[in-house]
Amino acid sequence: MTIIDISKELFSTPAYPGDPTASLRFVQRLEEGGACNLSELTAGSHNGTHMDAPLHFVENGADISEVDLSRCCGPCVVVKANGILNMQQMEQLLKDTENPERLLLSGEVWLSREAAVAAAMAGVRLIGTQQASIAPEEDSSGPHCALLSAEVAVLENLALETVKPGAYLLCALPLKNRGAEAAMVRAVLFDGCW
Repeated sequence: MTIIDISKELFSTPAYPGDPTASLRFVQRLEEGGACNLSELTAGSHNGTHMDAPLHFVENGADISEVDLSRCCGPCVVVKANGILNMQQMEQLLKDTENPERLLLSGEVWLSREAAVAAAMAGVRLIGTQQASIAPEEDSSGPHCALLSAEVAVLENLALETVKPGAYLLCALPLKNRGAEAAMVRAVLFDGCW
């Protein structure tokens, strides 16, 4: 069995335009006489590899601590795609991959609102992308609303560049940040475990 880390490094990953950047500051250092090394992390909820909760776009939606963790772990399929997927492309992609519960999109790919609806209607429980957002710039809210209102977990900023398309086991657990609309995730794929 091989473990593939598909998380982006937090501090070197550019923040989404308008989002705060992540930084680390040591408040205590051994080399300066401190009892231990102790740091303070400042970051936005959407820095690096992260998961969006319904609260991100759905009024009174579940926060990240309420996301059903069974959505975040289990069999998944990695698919290479490019462009903004429409409904027909999503339906064909799901058909070709035998309707996976968890779908990770590799490449420069985003979802249209209609593609997001098709994924949710087909029973996708988690969808991820290596882009900073699942949605294209021209419609940031549409795909998010369609997925999150159906409680589809949205995983963004994945490191999938070197991952071969195919079936894997995914583990992508978000931090338990009560009240937050998103949280950072350490996402990994397990290969060769069937």
